[in-house]
Amino acid sequence: MSQSFYHGVVPVLTKTLGNLEAIIDKAIAHAAAHKIDDNAFVEARLFPDMFTFARQIRIAGDMAKGAGARLCGIDIPKYEDNEKTLPELKARLTKTIAFLNSLTPDQFKDAPERDIQFKAGPRSFQFKGQDYLQNWVLPNVYFHVTTAYNLLRHGGVEIGKMDFLGKV
Repeated sequence: MSQSFYHGVVPVLTKTLGNLEAIIDKAIAHAAAHKIDDNAFVEARLFPDMFTFARQIRIAGDMAKGAGARLCGIDIPKYEDNEKTLPELKARLTKTIAFLNSLTPDQFKDAPERDIQFKAGPRSFQFKGQDYLQNWVLPNVYFHVTTAYNLLRHGGVEIGKMDFLGKV
């Protein structure tokens, strides 16, 4: 039995973002236990030219909500990009997961062949839905979630591969 396109998008992205929420919970607990201002994590980066942890979270979530909306042919929800704490970043992920979970399989009916066009910085991109998901969305989500994971791990948060993967 083949799965619908929906099943390659919503459950995959919500699981990944949910795992990231759980990792943020561990970072919050770590900061409290070690009396660390969680701003140290929010603004963390591995090198000066990298995006901060907060920006990694925002991009991962924006990539996921953008994918859901574009593949369904609906407007992308707008967020303010003003989170300053780990709980606020987690809330942003929760909001994104709720949006993705509001989408239905029927909305993805034409998604694999849907024309997807957008700008990212000065560049314009054009994809068919299948290529957009496989060659843009998923690699970008995993890249930014992995980078966020690595920033917290580098900061001493006790997380491991199974935290990244979640329940399997």
